[in-house]
Amino acid sequence: MFSRLFGQRKSAAPPSTDGRLVYAVGDIHGRSDLLGSLLRELARDAEASAPAQAPLLVFLGDYVDRGPGSAEVVETILETARASPFEVRALKGNHEEALLQFLDDAAFGVTWAEHGGSATLASYGVQPPAARTDLEAWARARAEFDAGLPAHHRDFYSGLELMLEVGDYAFVHAGVRPGVPLARQAEKDLLWIRGEFLQASGPFGKVIVHGHTPMEAPQVTRHRLGLDTGAYATGVLTAARLDDSGQKIIQARAARAAA
Repeated sequence: MFSRLFGQRKSAAPPSTDGRLVYAVGDIHGRSDLLGSLLRELARDAEASAPAQAPLLVFLGDYVDRGPGSAEVVETILETARASPFEVRALKGNHEEALLQFLDDAAFGVTWAEHGGSATLASYGVQPPAARTDLEAWARARAEFDAGLPAHHRDFYSGLELMLEVGDYAFVHAGVRPGVPLARQAEKDLLWIRGEFLQASGPFGKVIVHGHTPMEAPQVTRHRLGLDTGAYATGVLTAARLDDSGQKIIQARAARAAA
């Protein structure tokens, strides 16, 4: 089931996308079921819109962990990039950073598991250690994960972008540090920032489109759009449709969330 919220913005001069039709997708966290539903809806919307150039599809990071289908989410994004009408750009989230850190350091698995990493391992066919503090078991799990990780998935994780700017918008995973120019933002803030960004009223140089901090509903303000609606737990995956005429929110909902 789909819902569309907030309609076209009523401002006299909405933010510009430089003539592009842009879709941005919030945190997926292993919900491959919701991703498939949302992509079908976005494809229908794009076809009806008939843009002059390929619509831009921006994923805001946190594809893995917590939900059951991390590997399938990544494969779906890669397939969408290969064979769809969209130009796909994928940003790095803090959970992808955690996955890469685990590949470098098996001991980090203890921390990763506390934040949903075990679900990612399972999605790749790796049995997570029964005892979270068993470092030898984590070393074996890391070796198995490293050996079995498909090369195109490894390339995906290592090639994720930190920021994408389109017209009056900047797309990032978590947010930006207020008062710091976009070109000088630290990677740590782009992946992890919360309070300092969310409590700031802006402006931030551009309208910031982000995920990272789950909210009950999308956060739409003059200076930022927050699109993380906690899909892995709520069954609601959120996207924003952006063009020069305004903004719309499009959501895919699991059956229980739609009831």
